[in-house]
Amino acid sequence: MKRAVVLLSGGLDSATVLAAMTRDGFRCHTLSFNYGQRQKIELTRAAELARTLGAVEHREATIDLRAFGGSALTADIAVPKDRDENAISHGVPITYVPARNTIFLAHALAYAETLNACDIAIGVNAIDYSGYPDCRPEFIAAFETLANLATKAGTEGGARFTIHTPLQTLSKAGIVRLALELGVPVGRTLSCYDPSISGEPCAHCDACILRRKGFAEAGAVDR
Repeated sequence: MKRAVVLLSGGLDSATVLAAMTRDGFRCHTLSFNYGQRQKIELTRAAELARTLGAVEHREATIDLRAFGGSALTADIAVPKDRDENAISHGVPITYVPARNTIFLAHALAYAETLNACDIAIGVNAIDYSGYPDCRPEFIAAFETLANLATKAGTEGGARFTIHTPLQTLSKAGIVRLALELGVPVGRTLSCYDPSISGEPCAHCDACILRRKGFAEAGAVDR
């Protein structure tokens, strides 16, 4: 079985990616980040999901993106609430964390190289999402090229790194259906940008609205 590093946030999308990679025969090493985000409860959920979904190892890395701020997730900026679908689908919202996926994938790449693994998975999506530029296929392709140019494994070891994005072209409803098909405990995932300390979703942020839409369109119950 090949090893893979799976970025796991504790949300629905990343949990579904972990389940999909495990289904596809990978021994999954999951990686989460304490990056100064307001929703620390997601780290607890990530560790729980790693155990539940069969990760062979789970690690949590600490990087403090509060040093730069610039996002409602890492600075004292209000999380937008109750935006309509048109507003959500246009422009880059203030919940975008500058360069976050680039930073996360760079760490995943370093971890993968220590494992002699050539496969990295991330739950980005370019259909029902909030307009983040680091979720686009062009970004993933560019990072994959970088991975093969910037590592000892890629330049001397004959490795060929692949960035897996199994949710890239799925609607949120499609992700929900896949999650349920793969046995993801969806009720234990946390997508909210502004949850309570105990992990109750706010039900009003963009992530909550997109999640609710996905479950409704999939004809499924979020529990």
